[in-house]
Amino acid sequence: MAQQIPISRNGRADDPAADALRDDGTHEIAPDLAYRRLAIANVVFVGAAGDRGWVLVDAGIPGSKRFIVSAAEARFGPGARPAAIVLTHGHFDHVGALEDLAASWDAPVYAHALEHPYLDGSRSYPAPDPSVGGGLMARISPLYPTSPVDVGARLRALPADGSVPAMPGWRWIHTPGHTEGHVSFWREADRSLIAGDAFVTTAQESAYAVATQAPEVHGPPMYLTTDWAAARRSVRTLADLAPERAITGHGRPLAGPELRRGLNALAQDFDAVAVPARGRYVGTAAEPDPPA
Repeated sequence: MAQQIPISRNGRADDPAADALRDDGTHEIAPDLAYRRLAIANVVFVGAAGDRGWVLVDAGIPGSKRFIVSAAEARFGPGARPAAIVLTHGHFDHVGALEDLAASWDAPVYAHALEHPYLDGSRSYPAPDPSVGGGLMARISPLYPTSPVDVGARLRALPADGSVPAMPGWRWIHTPGHTEGHVSFWREADRSLIAGDAFVTTAQESAYAVATQAPEVHGPPMYLTTDWAAARRSVRTLADLAPERAITGHGRPLAGPELRRGLNALAQDFDAVAVPARGRYVGTAAEPDPPA
């Protein structure tokens, strides 16, 4: 089976015409939910108010600070700072501007406790695995940074009750596999999902797919996923939510029946669709799920 689930164009959650009229550098999928694509990864803006009335989810690739700030100020007003920065996980393409942004905005940073060693300077991530195949992005993955950032002075654990600071109505869900402390964010009221890299909507291993952004449903980026059994369970957890719209860490946002069809198909056929045929970490995919 091919390692993607194609999605028709009417499964896209964004509206290019409305985005062009608004012209704030973001793609909006709900009045208080938008994202900006920064080369190979997305950052998400949650909220509708001005200074300290919104939250940044993830912090882009290295060198992206000015693009994130310009989008935030266009959307929320000049000088608008977030109430917090929250992270799905700490890979380089999600924390590239984190240290600079947290310092200049004097903002707290929230992440799952299992991600803290990669965010307080104490531990590097496991090495990427170029042997998984899939294209140029996978082949050059040994060049991607794995060393930790250090925002330890501002770092906080996500609350144990599942709430998300400064994001009322949202809760965090532990979705490990891509990383040990990976989380996704869920708003039940309108069934909105910020999935990070628990699943993505482009073939992140392929430079061509990253450039064209054809809407598809994929498992997590293969070259940086270290626990395939956990990743499988996380996708099943998210599919069971039956989201109405989803923003992922890579690719276009999806919505409606096409999103649910694709996510259910990924959950059903995860090993065939998402898991590479070979790779350093592939052995974890053979582990059985725990009893229900």
